[in-house]
Amino acid sequence: MLLYALATLYPLIWLFQSAFKTNQNFFEKPFALPDTWVIENITRAWALSDMGRATLNSTIVTGSAIVLTVLLGALTAFVLSRFRFKGRTLLSGVFLLGMLIPIHSTLVPLFIMMNQAGILNTYWALILPYTSFELPLAIFIMAAYMSAIPKEIEEAAIIDGSGYWGIFVRMIFPLTLPAISTVAILAFLRYWNDFAFALVFINEPSLKTIPLSLAIFSDGFGTDYALTMAAMAISVVPTIVIFLIFQEQIMKGMVAGAVKG
Repeated sequence: MLLYALATLYPLIWLFQSAFKTNQNFFEKPFALPDTWVIENITRAWALSDMGRATLNSTIVTGSAIVLTVLLGALTAFVLSRFRFKGRTLLSGVFLLGMLIPIHSTLVPLFIMMNQAGILNTYWALILPYTSFELPLAIFIMAAYMSAIPKEIEEAAIIDGSGYWGIFVRMIFPLTLPAISTVAILAFLRYWNDFAFALVFINEPSLKTIPLSLAIFSDGFGTDYALTMAAMAISVVPTIVIFLIFQEQIMKGMVAGAVKG
């Protein structure tokens, strides 16, 4: 297990130590510690890539998409897991089919649709596709979790005079927090690191997200590896922090959803 942990963590260790090297040191000793720790790489990478603005854009897009994903996914999962109606199985199957769609095969039709709708080069050009493609997985995880919640809870709430909105907001939603946490964190990892959608749908420099901001260190003739590594090290810090804080919720939600479903 220690060997496996080392093999898993070493790419991150290599990234962070490379972020403080010169280009010459990077090529001469790619796997060794820096001969001289160049702290200026971090500040230069932050300034050249306008990382502050890119971080704000990524935060807005990712946060908005997560809220929509969790809200729409939870409401849909509540209906599919707690109600019995004609066509329910078919509807569930249609949602799950969304998990089989190759995301990047939709770039051209999405570009045409967004161009006609006039939302290219806006936050919505990323928020809406992110939400749409994450919803099938969100519905699957949350519906599996909600299905195991005892019906007696709803019956008791109805006797006390609560409606379906009250049951969802006060009872089902709080009880489903482990699965919701799992959905939110997996969505965060996907949205924060996306490059393809941002590259196609965003051209305004003021709206570029973190993955796009990293591309300025590479052109047709070469790459400034020292600054690229520094910028990448900055960009992965939020992902690592979020995962470390909520890793227990990720495991609980995935395991509970799998067993209870």
